[in-house]
Amino acid sequence: MHITEITSLTHPGVEVFATLTEAQLRNRLEPDLGIFIAESPKVIRVALDAGYRPQALLCESRHIHGDAADILQSISAAPEDIPVFTGSRELLAELTGYTLTRGVLCAMHRPQPLPLETVCKDALRVVVIDGVVDTTNIGAIFRSAAALGIDAVLVTTNSCDPLNRRAVRVSMGTVFLVPWTWVPANDYQDTLRRMGFRTAAMALSDNSVSIDDTTLMAEPRLAIIMGTEGDGLPASTIVSADYVVRIPMSHHVDSLNVAAASAVAFWQLRARRQT
Repeated sequence: MHITEITSLTHPGVEVFATLTEAQLRNRLEPDLGIFIAESPKVIRVALDAGYRPQALLCESRHIHGDAADILQSISAAPEDIPVFTGSRELLAELTGYTLTRGVLCAMHRPQPLPLETVCKDALRVVVIDGVVDTTNIGAIFRSAAALGIDAVLVTTNSCDPLNRRAVRVSMGTVFLVPWTWVPANDYQDTLRRMGFRTAAMALSDNSVSIDDTTLMAEPRLAIIMGTEGDGLPASTIVSADYVVRIPMSHHVDSLNVAAASAVAFWQLRARRQT
């Protein structure tokens, strides 16, 4: 590890924190799997504890011996020589385009995606995030999944990247704690059934059952499918599901935001594990 005080926005190595788009970060370090940005000391600590590999660190000068001290200690033990860039709060805000949350960013290597069979091997409850494109919603769904007993998260390839900087921050690092992987859009229900899951599409339809349906709640292995913010799930996904599930509403409200609905669904449909 070596610490470099930067005074210029064009200092070599800091482009990963400033000028590169999310897509460019994903394609960085070819033929590796790219990198992503974790923001704030708490989130970075969760990632490091979960085994994610740092590539570079950016922090305000005052945090070298403050909020970032234990992170720097962990990075110093890494086999690679991890560059640490530091500067004033004002310079770093100008560099990144925003004031850093708690003054620390870490560029980290993306892990190899896990096979679906590995992610779901011992799972009783999984969520499929199908076509959700808002980073805040992705992060909130992961946080609820971690808190409310979801064993794994499956993200369709037409959804937002869970390792997007904002999604990671909103999740409070829980994206590093819950096993997850990508699945093809519109081509996952049969695979899940072969693995012993029944599928439950969260949608409004004439044949929907209430989320407190006793048969639904008693399913030993259940995949809860959450759809995109505007249009919800595709009609083909709803038709193919074993259950179509609704959350009863009051005051003529027809639906909840997908992140709020996911929290309700995860709690109500949580697995009743044997003690």
